Amino acid sequence: MIKERIAVFAGSFDPVTIGHKAIVIKALSLFDRVIVLLGENSSKKTLFSLEQRKKWLEQTFEIQDNVSVCSYKGLTVDFCKQNNVNFIVRGVRNEADFQYEKNIAAINKEIAPDIETIFLLTDKDFEVVSSSFVREMILHKKDVSRYLPKGVEIEN
Repeated sequence: MIKERIAVFAGSFDPVTIGHKAIVIKALSLFDRVIVLLGENSSKKTLFSLEQRKKWLEQTFEIQDNVSVCSYKGLTVDFCKQNNVNFIVRGVRNEADFQYEKNIAAINKEIAPDIETIFLLTDKDFEVVSSSFVREMILHKKDVSRYLPKGVEIEN
């Protein structure tokens, strides 16, 4: 029996962006299933509630049968170990992202040597899109609809 290839794509998704969606779609070409893991990071102050972010993620991926959305407190590698997931997918927009993600991947490898981190490059069209950038625009009452997946609406 062939083992199902499952990957986790973790983040705070505050809010979910077209860049996040594009990475999950890319990951689906490599994996049988992707779990979008909504992390509850105690060191991050979020603009939107966990419930709202989870709802947006579920809306974004509702037509993909092989994508599920979960929320989780703790380390991503611990979630992976508890759920028999061997891959973590990370999106990389630029050199700074890569350096940051590489360091996290190295620590994860120490904690869980059998869990592999896979880096996927962001499409050129989405290189400037980040949740931080979108949040800043929201706080300044700018239209962010072009940076959000279809169906995700934010009132200014």
